[in-house]
Amino acid sequence: MDDTMLCRRMFLKSSAFFAATLLGTKAAFAKLAEGGGLPEGKLSLYNIWNNERMTVTYRNSFGEYCDEALQGLSWFLRCRTTNETAKMDLRVLEYLNRLDNGLGGDNEIHIISGYRSPSFNRKLSKASKGVAKNSLHMKGMAVDLRIPGVRLDRIRRTALALAAGGVGYYPRGGFVHIDSGNFRAW
Repeated sequence: MDDTMLCRRMFLKSSAFFAATLLGTKAAFAKLAEGGGLPEGKLSLYNIWNNERMTVTYRNSFGEYCDEALQGLSWFLRCRTTNETAKMDLRVLEYLNRLDNGLGGDNEIHIISGYRSPSFNRKLSKASKGVAKNSLHMKGMAVDLRIPGVRLDRIRRTALALAAGGVGYYPRGGFVHIDSGNFRAW
């Protein structure tokens, strides 16, 4: 999956969340989308566990989403031990994209954890107090990441400034957690 995934069909999914989270209001979204004024939703990812890479454009500048690209992202962010997948929450993907853009864009984001199956999450929570028993990873709503060449504290500050969901800072583990739950930080 090294090549950019291109879509044959793009579907408009301008939800209230998208407008509220990314732009503030539906009116602002409509005004930007009219002229193709949104930045593309593009991610460049590297899975540290299986050495897979993916560069994908999942949303065009008109706010239209590509279902094939979103399915590809859900597969890429699958549970690393069971290969189970879950539909990744669009809000966490947009958060990841906004984080990348806030850090200059076009970064290769190293994925430590995306979706986790309940069995794998149970195993992790038994081994570590830092893993929540009801983790948002099990709902496809969280991603743990790092970006080579970008300090973890800068990633954390940028994520906090976006205030788009949860932000966990794990300097000893070498990653930052983001999720599409309520805004909170630890």
